[in-house]
Amino acid sequence: MSTVTEVTTIDAFNQHRSSLPASTLLVLNFHTPWAAPCAQMATVLATLASSFPATSPPTVSFLSINAEELPDISEDFDVTAVPFLVLLRDGNVLETVSGSDASKVRDAIERHAGAGADGAGKTQLPPLQQVTPRAAAEPAPTTNGATKDLSGYAPTANDPATAPAMTDPAQSSKEELFARLTELVKAAPVMLFMKGSPSAPQCGFSRQLVGLLRENSVRYGFFNILADDDVRQGLKEFADWPTFPQLWVGGELVGGLDIVKEEFANDPDFLKDYSVKASA
Repeated sequence: MSTVTEVTTIDAFNQHRSSLPASTLLVLNFHTPWAAPCAQMATVLATLASSFPATSPPTVSFLSINAEELPDISEDFDVTAVPFLVLLRDGNVLETVSGSDASKVRDAIERHAGAGADGAGKTQLPPLQQVTPRAAAEPAPTTNGATKDLSGYAPTANDPATAPAMTDPAQSSKEELFARLTELVKAAPVMLFMKGSPSAPQCGFSRQLVGLLRENSVRYGFFNILADDDVRQGLKEFADWPTFPQLWVGGELVGGLDIVKEEFANDPDFLKDYSVKASA
């Protein structure tokens, strides 16, 4: 039976693609370790792969790709959220599936590759696990300290931190953390919570979002969530949004890369009020 192969380098990915005949269906599963639905999708694909015989050359080949570790591949296939499935044949994209809907994934693969080896009908897949983020608690009132005015701030090559990078050990309670997060999301009119810094993003999604903001000349502050695990974990619950990067405007959550990308595509004036040109 066929299995799912994890690809860890661009060279390995290109080598695998070039080794396949034009008739082989190549199934790419883009994932990240922090997104819970990706674990469910991995189980689904392992089950589907096992229904196809391991032939030489293969009729169907399954590859698993960490979207953050291999951002160049992710960008080639316009991956903005995970899990994300791409079906290829002879170098052409046949179909993409975004999300963890097992039935859509199965139908797409079987439509392009035919039924599994047993030919006895559709493969039995494990039930979809519902992943529901915990509801955010009511944020505590803001502190009395004055917030630094960062309305004219845009990160430079040196990337000075917009907000403190470490949590005070004394601020251990959820209420105190949420009070701090209330201030952090308002530290600049446009705040980006990302992995790494604008000059050195630590994941492909953060890099793409930084690119969007730069292309549109948006002034923004940023916070490197990798420097503070309290903020990294607390913001997921505070925002009721489990993934990063996150873009906040005026203290309100806009969303992740996929939503920001859609906003820019649908509204030419999105974030225009925060552009360098608007304040010039």
